[in-house]
Amino acid sequence: MTRTATPPIVRERPLPRPPSIFSTALKPPEVRWALAALALFLLGWSFQLAGAPAPLWWTLYLACYATGGWEPALAGLRALREKTLDVDLLMIVAALAAASIGQIFDGALLIVIFATSGALEVIVTRRTADSVDSLLNLAPEQATLVEEDGATRTVSSRELEPGHRVLVRPGERVGGDGIVIDGTSEVDQQAITGESVPVVREVGDEVLSGTVNGTGTLTVRITRPASESVIARIVALVEEASETKAGTQLFIEKVEQTYSFGVVIATLLVLTVPMLFFAHTFEEALLRAIVFMIVASPCAVVLSTMPPLLASIANAGRHGVLVKSATVMESLGRTTLVAYDKTGTLTEGAPEVIAVAPAGGRDEDEVLALAAAVEHYSEHPLGRAIVSQAGERGLPVPEASEFRALPGRGVTGRVQGRVVTVERADAASTTTGTLVHVRVDQDTAGEITLVDRLRPDAPGAVESAVETIGAPAVLLTGDNASAAAEVAGRTGMGTVYHSLLPQDKVAVVTDLETRGERVMVVGDGINDAPALAAASTGVAMGRRGSDLALDTADVIIVRDELGAVPHLVRLSRRARRYVIANLAIAGTVIAALVVWDLVGTLPLALAVAGHEGSTVLVALNGARLLRRSAWER
Repeated sequence: MTRTATPPIVRERPLPRPPSIFSTALKPPEVRWALAALALFLLGWSFQLAGAPAPLWWTLYLACYATGGWEPALAGLRALREKTLDVDLLMIVAALAAASIGQIFDGALLIVIFATSGALEVIVTRRTADSVDSLLNLAPEQATLVEEDGATRTVSSRELEPGHRVLVRPGERVGGDGIVIDGTSEVDQQAITGESVPVVREVGDEVLSGTVNGTGTLTVRITRPASESVIARIVALVEEASETKAGTQLFIEKVEQTYSFGVVIATLLVLTVPMLFFAHTFEEALLRAIVFMIVASPCAVVLSTMPPLLASIANAGRHGVLVKSATVMESLGRTTLVAYDKTGTLTEGAPEVIAVAPAGGRDEDEVLALAAAVEHYSEHPLGRAIVSQAGERGLPVPEASEFRALPGRGVTGRVQGRVVTVERADAASTTTGTLVHVRVDQDTAGEITLVDRLRPDAPGAVESAVETIGAPAVLLTGDNASAAAEVAGRTGMGTVYHSLLPQDKVAVVTDLETRGERVMVVGDGINDAPALAAASTGVAMGRRGSDLALDTADVIIVRDELGAVPHLVRLSRRARRYVIANLAIAGTVIAALVVWDLVGTLPLALAVAGHEGSTVLVALNGARLLRRSAWER
C-alpha cells in the first residue's frame, strides 16, 4: 500500500508570552495622565471650534494643563532643586506664559506633546521589563532530581545546585545548565543559540536550561546554579545593554540644559534691564519679557524636530515597519554597519532538501520515498523536511510499520518487508548543511543533504543594504562554521562570526561599537535579544520573532521583509536633513523676533503670529515625509 506524501503539520512549541501591550500600557500612571490630558485638550478644542462660551473651553484647557503638566512641573522643580534646568520646566513656564496672554490653545498643545512623549517612553520601558520577566519562565518551574540511591523526586528548578543530577525525559525542557552523564538524545537549542536543527547530545556534552529534549532520555549533572544559568545571563545582558543605550537622545534634548538656562537668564534680563536703565514701568517690562518668553520658547524647536521624525515613523508604519520612537528614527540614518542573525532572519529556521545522492542502483525518487516512509511518523525538523520534499515531488510513499526513534541518531521502520533506517551523519562528514544516510537492511541506499532554507529576498536585501550603508554586512550566528559559510556565500556577507552564544554576540557588537561603528543588528530570537539591546539600533523580525526580541528591539519589521532595512536607513537620513532645515528655519525666525523684541517694540499679536507661523511652517515641511516617494527613493 502506498500513499502520496503530504507536507507534515508543524507544531510549534509555545514560548512564554508577556502581558499584552494593552494591559502593559494602561498600568503606568503616566499613561493615564497623558490620556486624560489628551481627552481634555480635544474636548476643549471641540468646544472652542463650535463657538461655545469661552469660560467652558478655558476650563477644559486649564484641566489639560493640570493633568498633563503637573508631573513635568514636579520633575522640573526637582531638577531645579538639584541645580539643573531642563526643557520640562521651561515648557511649563512657556505654556503658562502663553495662557497669560490668551494663547491657551498653544500652551495646552505643548503640554499634550510632552505628556504623550513621556507616556510612550514609559510604555516601551515597562513592556521590555515584562518581556524580560516572562523569559525567566522559559526554564521549567520543576525538575526531576535523581537522589544518590537512584530514587527521583520533583523539585523547583530554582533549587538546583552544581552537582545535582536531574532526569530529562523526552519532550521536556532542560531544568538547568549542565553536562550529560547518561543517555543520548537530540536537543532543540534554537531559542537559545539559534541553531536551525536539533543537536545531538550525549555523555560529556553540555546542555542549556530552557532547551527542549528530543526523543531520548538524558541524565544531566548541573554545573551552574539557577542564578547563573544561560537564561539568567540573557536577562542580565538585556538589562545591562538597555541601560547602556538609554543615554541616546534627540539633538534638542542634548542641548536642552544650555538652551533652557539661556532662555531663563535672558528673560530675567529682559524683565529687569529696562526697569533699571531705561525707566520702563514694571507692566511694560513684564509684557516685553512675556513676549520674549513666547518667541524664545522651545515650541518651534521641538516641532522642528518632531514632525519630520513622526512623519517618517508613520510612513515606515504604512510599509510594515514599526519604529518605536523618534530617537530611534533619528539614529537609524547614522548606521555604518549591519549585522544579521542567520536562523529565522536570513533563513526560515527550517531545513530543506537540496540534494539526494542515490546508491546501489536506486534513483533519487526511490531513496526519498523510502526515507519519507519512516520519517512520516517523526516530528524532527529533518524528517518533516524530507516528507515535505517527497510531497512536493508528488512521490508515492509506501506505508511503514514498526516505527522506532533512535535517540540522537534518527529513525527506523519496516517498509515493504525491509528495514529502512535514516540516520544523521557526523557533523565532520559534510561541509555544507546536514547529511543523512538512508539504509535498507544493512545496505546503503543513498544520502540526503539538507540546509536551512534561505529567504528568497535575503540576497537582494543584503546587497541593497550594503549599497545604502557603504560597508559589507556581518553575519552573527550560533550555528556551526559550515552552515554559516554556506549562508554567507549565498547572501554576500563580508565577515562571519559563527558558533556564538548570546553573550558572544554582545561581545562582537560591543567590540564593533568600540571601534567607532554604529551597528544595526537584525535578528528574531531570544538569543538575539542581548545583541539587539547592545547595538546602536536593534531590528526584530515581526512574524517569527520571540516576544523578548520584539520588545527589546528598537524597530520591528512586521511582515519580515528584509528589503525594508535599506529603505528605513534612507528614510531616516532624509528625515535628518529635514530636521536640520527646520531647525534653521525656526532658529532664523526666533532670532529675528528676539532681536526685534530687544531693540524695538514687538507687538504681542505679531510675536504670536510669527512664532505660530514658524511652527506651522516647520510642521508642514516635516509632513512632506508622509509621501510614498519618501520611502521608495
